[in-house]
Amino acid sequence: MSEYKGKTALITGASSGIGAAFARELARRGMQLILVARSADRLRQLADELGAQYGVRVEVLPLDLGTDHAAERVRAEVERRGLAVDLLINNAGFATHGPFEELSAIRDHEQVTLNVTALVDLTHAFVPQLLARRGAVINLASTVAFQPTPYMAVYGATKAFVTSFSVALAEEYRGRGLRVLALCPGATDTAFFDVVGSDSMAVGRKRSSKQVVATALRALKCGQSVVVDGTFNALLANLGKLAPFALAARVAAFITRPRKSPQPEAVAKRTR
Repeated sequence: MSEYKGKTALITGASSGIGAAFARELARRGMQLILVARSADRLRQLADELGAQYGVRVEVLPLDLGTDHAAERVRAEVERRGLAVDLLINNAGFATHGPFEELSAIRDHEQVTLNVTALVDLTHAFVPQLLARRGAVINLASTVAFQPTPYMAVYGATKAFVTSFSVALAEEYRGRGLRVLALCPGATDTAFFDVVGSDSMAVGRKRSSKQVVATALRALKCGQSVVVDGTFNALLANLGKLAPFALAARVAAFITRPRKSPQPEAVAKRTR
């Protein structure tokens, strides 16, 4: 995908944070957008803003990707509107935080469904046309993918899956015109820590969503299959890979241990 202008990006979790930052930057580069999230009002507000500012077509699909057959509904609706996707950005996801036995089993199941199942389903849904159009996929992982993460065990495991899945597909499609990138941000200045409930988990200075997007698009241009945003975050990720698993988990536990007992109904962050 040598040019962005006139092509189409589908972004999940597009109503805020990194997803909205992707939408703004890609609209600035002349891409048409398909924005997917649960919050219809936020999506429409963003679509109106970007359409007016950049003169690009912005379609809105308010949908909960955690529901059954959501990916197929997205694919069918994109087709019905006469669009084809050149860039798929699987950004939607959420985290739970706290002692495992205190967390809702239902919420953790929903977390796996959104962070893993929906991402795989959407990739399946759009890879055929992405191959035909020599497009790209960006999957949102995290620096927690590189070591076990106590008190966020399910979240960390889902992001490890996303990273492994993305790098495997990148190799599978090498030479066939489809690029796949696992984007691994560290602490980012979004609503994530507000809802999870502890800013103390952030190690180092928070990066902006705009910086994360810039890192992703540079890495995509260079043909990388995985990228960590920020020099300090990359250093930590590499140290995590070098340390024995048990030691890495112990260090992570020191950072992520709740400073107070979380309320089961208030431990989840979801990209809307």
